[in-house]
Amino acid sequence: MTPYLRILLRYAAGFLVARGILGQDLADVLAGDPEIMAMLEIGAGVAIAAAVEGWYRLAKRMGWTT
Repeated sequence: MTPYLRILLRYAAGFLVARGILGQDLADVLAGDPEIMAMLEIGAGVAIAAAVEGWYRLAKRMGWTT
């Protein structure tokens, strides 16, 4: 999953630099820092788990098969 997050972060940083919201030096740090990548990977895992649990609760509430 880390390569996909790294690619996504590079595109997001490039977009923000192109818009003038983010400086080039900060974008390079964000795209290349392994600690930031680890935090993003953990965050993505938590978000996916929360979405799955939320979908399960919705299915139970609506009476769908689980």
